[in-house]
Amino acid sequence: MLKRLYFGHPINTYNTDLESELLRRISRVFPDWEIENPNQKCHQEGYAHWNKTTGNGMNYFTERVLPSCHGGIFLPFRDGSWGTGVFKEAKFYTDKRQPIWVIVHDGNIMPFDLSAIQPLTIEETRIRIRTASGETVPY
Repeated sequence: MLKRLYFGHPINTYNTDLESELLRRISRVFPDWEIENPNQKCHQEGYAHWNKTTGNGMNYFTERVLPSCHGGIFLPFRDGSWGTGVFKEAKFYTDKRQPIWVIVHDGNIMPFDLSAIQPLTIEETRIRIRTASGETVPY
């Protein structure tokens, strides 16, 4: 049975050439792992359902998706800042003493220690992902 590796990345990279390129790179570096990409319809639906029924869609990931994986790989913003959601996902694995890696936009992958990271606030993260009118901000 393959181990599962969660790929946490900002939603403004979803459905982009960068996302596709990084997924190919992750698959090459981790050939014995199944990659769990949150950018799937089933996860969008799960998030929406949890948000509607519990008021917190992120709990869908922390209670359903993340526990099914054995570690994670995470993409911070280009300047090295960590968005709130991506940080929370990485911390889930750190708290369970499961491995995490960072992947940067050029495809470089390395093991990572979250202890020195101060994530962006929810509002700071939102500003990097969407405009005030809801349009996606390029990564």
